[in-house]
Amino acid sequence: MIKENIKAPIFKLPSTNKKSYSLKDSLGKYVVIYFYPKDDTPGCTIETNDFNKLLPKFKKLNCELLGVSKDSLKSHDKFRDKYKIKFDLLADEKLEVLKKYKVWGKKNFMGREFMGVIRSSILIDRRGKILKVWNNVKVKDHAKEVLETLKNILKK
Repeated sequence: MIKENIKAPIFKLPSTNKKSYSLKDSLGKYVVIYFYPKDDTPGCTIETNDFNKLLPKFKKLNCELLGVSKDSLKSHDKFRDKYKIKFDLLADEKLEVLKKYKVWGKKNFMGREFMGVIRSSILIDRRGKILKVWNNVKVKDHAKEVLETLKNILKK
């Protein structure tokens, strides 16, 4: 897993806003990137909807939200439209960013081992430094925890 207190790896990915998104575009703002396994699956839907509900609070704190998975833009568009997601989803079909951020790895499910996205979130500061990493995220209340962490950092 990627470490805290290092520069976040710069990347560029296709986005549901119909442009390419580059992490450089967000310098000057806080950024939360959450990596999730698959569009429109139970856990990923809960996590995305929770972040979506809290989006206005993140925006007030000058923080952008981005969801990243290996799904295609077409899949992301359907997912976004179905749940009225108001932030960008990024498509990493070639696994480049997933590997850079070390969230692509071995998973176990019902006794079967396979490679997949390890549900993780990363909080990046205005200068592009990683402030906080959440590994093997449990979906329930995770978005709230990320928001509280950002609020606490801003109080300092």
